[in-house]
Amino acid sequence: MRYIITSILTTLPLTAFAEVPSVVTDIPPVHALVAQVMGTLGTPVLLLEKGADEHDFQLRPSQMQSLSDADAVIWVGPALTPWLDRALRETAATSLPLLDAQGTQLQPFSNDSDEAGTTDPHAWMNPANALLWTDLIAAELAQLDPENAATYRANATAAKTKIAAMDSAIAAELAPIKSRPFVTFHAAYGYFTAHYGLTQAASLALGDATTPGAARLAALQSDLQSGRYICAFPEIQHDPALLTQVMQGSPAKLGQPLDPVGSSLPPGPDAYTTLMQTIATSLRSCLQP
Repeated sequence: MRYIITSILTTLPLTAFAEVPSVVTDIPPVHALVAQVMGTLGTPVLLLEKGADEHDFQLRPSQMQSLSDADAVIWVGPALTPWLDRALRETAATSLPLLDAQGTQLQPFSNDSDEAGTTDPHAWMNPANALLWTDLIAAELAQLDPENAATYRANATAAKTKIAAMDSAIAAELAPIKSRPFVTFHAAYGYFTAHYGLTQAASLALGDATTPGAARLAALQSDLQSGRYICAFPEIQHDPALLTQVMQGSPAKLGQPLDPVGSSLPPGPDAYTTLMQTIATSLRSCLQP
C-alpha cells in the first residue's frame, strides 16, 4: 500500500502542489484591488492599520515577519509610504511600486502646496489608475503563479467592470457641484478633483504631511470669512479642531470628515469603491445648492 501511494504521489504533476503567492500590500485601496484579483485563491496582507497615518507608520514585529515571508509586495511607492521602503530592504519579495508602473497617470501637487512640482502620490484617486493597476496586479500574480493565471485575469476583468460602473455613477453624482469651491484638510484630493472636474480651492495644510503655520491659518481664515468657500472638510486621521477654529465667523459649512486612504473602512475587496463613493457622497451632501 505504501508503495502504491508513493507511486501515485510521484506521478502527480508538480503544479498540483503549487501555492498561491503570499502578497503584502501597504494601504486599503491597493489591498482592495489585490483582493479582487486574488478572489477566493488567497487573501493579501494589509499593513496599514485602522485609523493609522499612511505617511508615518511603525511596523509591528508580526508585520515585519509577513514581509519576510512574502512572495510579492504591491504598494503605492516610497513617496507615500517611506516606512515600507525602508522595510523592503529586509525582504527578498518581488516589489511592485504602482506609482512607477508604465502608464500610471501622474500629476504634481498644486502650485500653492509646500511640495509644488513634486509628484502627488495619491494616484488611486483617479479611477483610470485603478483600472491600469488591476491589470498590472493580475499580470504580476500570473507570473508568480502561472497555474492560476486565467483566474487572476478573469477576476481583474470583473473588478474593472465594477470600477468603471463606480466611476460613471460618481461622475453623474458630482456633476451638479463642479463649480462649487471647497477646502480640505490636506493636499490629498488633486487626482479626484481633476478627474471629476471639481473646484477644490484650498487645503488647510499646504504639504502632504505638514502642519500649517500661523500665516497659512490667517490667510485661510480670511478667505473663509469672505465667503469664498462653500464647505470645509476635516479628515478621519486628523483632529478637526484646527479646521473648525479657522472656520469661526465664516459662512462655510463643515462637511463630513473625509478618508482619502480608507483606513476607517473595513478592509476587503469592496474597500476601493466604498472609499471613492463615500468621498463623493460627502462632497455632494455639503456642496449641493
